[in-house]
Amino acid sequence: MKISYKKLWKLLIDKDMKKKDLIAVANVSATSIAKLTKGKNIQTDILVKICVALQCDISDIMELEKRG
Repeated sequence: MKISYKKLWKLLIDKDMKKKDLIAVANVSATSIAKLTKGKNIQTDILVKICVALQCDISDIMELEKRG
């Protein structure tokens, strides 16, 4: 299983936001967003900041995908 952040990118599109907007509103680093873009592991507190900023639940921004 791997983590996918496709839901986050769709949510940003739905909210008419760009990654740079997310960086500003969630007060996270560009490095953290780059890690998300590449599907890499990221600290939970960063995910919480994003959820608070977007007023959503963790399941709204990420999901587990089967490898295959």
